[in-house]
Amino acid sequence: MGPDGTTSVVGTFGAGGGRRASGGEWRYTGGMKHVLGGMALFALVGCVGTRSASQAGAEGRLEIVEMRTSKGTIVLELDRERAPVTVANFLKYADRGAYDGTIFHRVVENFVIQGGGYTAELVERAKIDQAAGNPDVAIVNEWRNGLKNERGTIGMAREAQADTATREFYINVQDNPRLDTPRAQTGDAGYAVFGRVVRGMEVVDAIRKVATAPRPTAGVTDGSLNNVPTEAIVILSVKRGGTVGVGSSSSGR
Repeated sequence: MGPDGTTSVVGTFGAGGGRRASGGEWRYTGGMKHVLGGMALFALVGCVGTRSASQAGAEGRLEIVEMRTSKGTIVLELDRERAPVTVANFLKYADRGAYDGTIFHRVVENFVIQGGGYTAELVERAKIDQAAGNPDVAIVNEWRNGLKNERGTIGMAREAQADTATREFYINVQDNPRLDTPRAQTGDAGYAVFGRVVRGMEVVDAIRKVATAPRPTAGVTDGSLNNVPTEAIVILSVKRGGTVGVGSSSSGR
């Protein structure tokens, strides 16, 4: 099931069989002070501009991840301090290449783009991994960590029950406060956010606008494949590292 508990979500936002969304709702149905002096200015320029993944990580709570897609590159900043379990889980899948070759299988223009669970042939990667002796393990839902489902944030897809997220994720293309709201239909819990886009929001916006269509698939009856891009949007790789401009914003506003 999905966030609204009715039978039509951005999917049961789920990681293994059905997450759906209807319309744009989750229904399961500064200026820097001038520095005077040539040497001072030179030193400042050397420090400002971009920071590496190691520099961001040195802050103790951030992990920079570069997601390459067939539409372009999205750089994510993951918050290990506020969502330690969720970030560790996402990185586990990324480090073993489990996201490589998957697609954004659910795209709802005024809601979210969701991916990480299906191949371009609409085969669930979880089933492939389980057959290889590496089954998914659900994680605790860290939805009360203070991070909100705002435009440009990344969160975990799941079933209606609270602690069912495994591998699938979504990126909010607009503010979605409903996903922060606990309801009986969503296991009396919200959906856990664990990071944000810090570069490449234009790529997210390009993905949100692609043409989609239902893709009836054997064994999938909950509508989770009702908004599949007609041209596959492939996640080529997800790797730690990359650089991010200081002061970058995910909002695109």
